[in-house]
Amino acid sequence: MGDVIVFGAGGRAGRAAVREALRRGRRVTAVVRDPARHPGLGAYGPTAPEAGSGAAFKGGAVRVVAGDVTDAGRIAELAAGHDAAIGTAADLAAPPGEFFPAAARALLDGLGRAGVRRLVVVGLASVLETASGTLLMDTPGYPGEYRAFFLGHAAGDEALRSADTPIDWVVLSPAGDFDHDGDRTGRYRAAPADADSRISYADFAIALLDEIDEPRHHRVHLGVETG
Repeated sequence: MGDVIVFGAGGRAGRAAVREALRRGRRVTAVVRDPARHPGLGAYGPTAPEAGSGAAFKGGAVRVVAGDVTDAGRIAELAAGHDAAIGTAADLAAPPGEFFPAAARALLDGLGRAGVRRLVVVGLASVLETASGTLLMDTPGYPGEYRAFFLGHAAGDEALRSADTPIDWVVLSPAGDFDHDGDRTGRYRAAPADADSRISYADFAIALLDEIDEPRHHRVHLGVETG
């Protein structure tokens, strides 16, 4: 698999995806709303050390561009010539019930116009089923103050599921949450939702890029954890 475009590359998951793609020798287009706010992205490259490891990337290259993940026309323009896309954008200033389905629809539309056929979206564990079949956000004691945000993610998932599209999409999320200080172990596994489950950003990025290099899951939302 060749060139990869990452929407929402300025966040922690997005940056981890950019680093992992570069580690694999990919050329990456990193899309953010305002490149001036993310000067560090442009420093990633063949000799840039991964944070905390001291290891050098193998030889990918990155360009940072401005874009709006809800603008299908801009997505089509930026994605042309790429082999796959990663969607990890969030706009915390926008109503989540509007933003996430709008982003899903725009990605499918824009990528379709650009001829990109593989899309990996970063989702949310709260809308995954637990081992008992209950959505994590509906389990006893699960914090409810961000329920509107959870439901927005669920609406984004539904926009993907209900679309008549040639795009081969998959949604990946932590099965529980990110281990914000976790290291890259190189190991992960699929898992049902569990509030105690954790995965590092670096290991999560491996799962994202594996689903691009060798797609194994199709049109589903899957949870992953460090394994």
